[in-house]
Amino acid sequence: MNGIEKYLYANKSRPAITTAAEVRLDMFKRYDWNISIRVLLMFGTITGAAFLLVHELYQFEIIAVPIIAYQLHDFFRFNKKAQQEVEQFVESIHYRDFSRHFDVKHAPQDLQRLRKGFNDINTTFKVISKEKETQYQYLQKILELVDTGILSYEIESGEVVWMNESIKRLLQIPYLKTIQSLDRRDGALCAQLIELKPGESLISSVHIERNITKVLLSATAFQTEGKIYKLVAFQNVNEALDETESKAWQKLLSVMTHEIMNSIAPISSLANTLKKTLQESAENKDKPQSLEDLAIGIDTIKRRSEGLLKFAETYRNLNKITTLNLTRVYVRDVFESLHQLMEPTLEQKNIEMEVILKDPDLMIEADINLLEQVLINLVVNAIEAVKGIEDPHIMLSGAQLLGKKPYIRVTDNGPGMPEELLDKIFIPFFSTKKSGSGIGLSLCKQIMMLHKGNITVQSLVGEGTAFTLQF
Repeated sequence: MNGIEKYLYANKSRPAITTAAEVRLDMFKRYDWNISIRVLLMFGTITGAAFLLVHELYQFEIIAVPIIAYQLHDFFRFNKKAQQEVEQFVESIHYRDFSRHFDVKHAPQDLQRLRKGFNDINTTFKVISKEKETQYQYLQKILELVDTGILSYEIESGEVVWMNESIKRLLQIPYLKTIQSLDRRDGALCAQLIELKPGESLISSVHIERNITKVLLSATAFQTEGKIYKLVAFQNVNEALDETESKAWQKLLSVMTHEIMNSIAPISSLANTLKKTLQESAENKDKPQSLEDLAIGIDTIKRRSEGLLKFAETYRNLNKITTLNLTRVYVRDVFESLHQLMEPTLEQKNIEMEVILKDPDLMIEADINLLEQVLINLVVNAIEAVKGIEDPHIMLSGAQLLGKKPYIRVTDNGPGMPEELLDKIFIPFFSTKKSGSGIGLSLCKQIMMLHKGNITVQSLVGEGTAFTLQF
């Protein structure tokens, strides 16, 4: 248990509530006994008066009538006083005035226990209220100390009901009356807060003067007293994103530098050789074969230059996919279409592809064209991976575990990849194949991120590789 849970567990008020219930039960039992005794005495007196009346003992009837009158008066007086005491007690409970004290010492004997019970209940509620207030103050202080900004507002009216110090420092505002009033400070952030649905998260920017801070917004909702409130947490992720972005750029530049150097170095060397050939041809005009060598060299430079241009064009294509055409599709239809498309290639290469789908009605929300592009890329990679393997096998599966997101998995029984390559294969232009462009898996990663999903890889050397698409 964390600190909050330990505190709440140590200060829980079940014993106090139980004591209050026992006091109240004992009080009303005694109250019932008082009424029962009075009713029985009155019944006995009336029965005796009736007996005297039947036997015409009128001289005794004169004594019985005043007694009955007194008992009736005492009964109504008792109930009237008890009613007044209860009304005062209910009023104190209604206004949560647990400090109110009922005088027991100067109360009538019959009401002393009733008042004592009221005082015991008030004392118990006072203890409970004090415990709750202590817990509230404790939790509030914790929320004030955390680095995560927290803001809560009523969804219907937009009225802000609570802000901790972290969110005040982040937004540089001491107070917000409504969430709409944030529009004057940062319109884009205000629109994202209003549109953010409970249970969702997104990366947003907080614009303060000329500074931009990246924050992770996470929302949840709760209902109380018939009103629905949204609670939004602001987590500063500037440093984490900067560090991640820096590492990504380092990896990207490392791969790009490697690829560019692989193309430029041969071109430079070949150009130097051709220059020497031209000089030799100028000095010795009796060697016509040098012109043929020159043509071959120029053609090689042309091809290598085209390869470098293609590399740059591939890099530019990484940013072309920006929007999706989302539809609800059956995973079985996607699998069937992919199997028909890849079947000739699989039969030609004598590779078995097994399709497993436990739930035929499994659906996902995706751009069908881009999803097929991702799956084709993964299956083609799997075909390359199992080349030369005895009994090559590829498995295409899909499922949705209880309470989790749906996924599609492409598995092969190829040679697998060492662990040090797993964090590099999604980097643009990184490839483990000699003829690979290193762009396929990068595009797969980008497409899945646009789907607000993810692509992961698990691989063991000598056992195979599995790519998982999570939606």
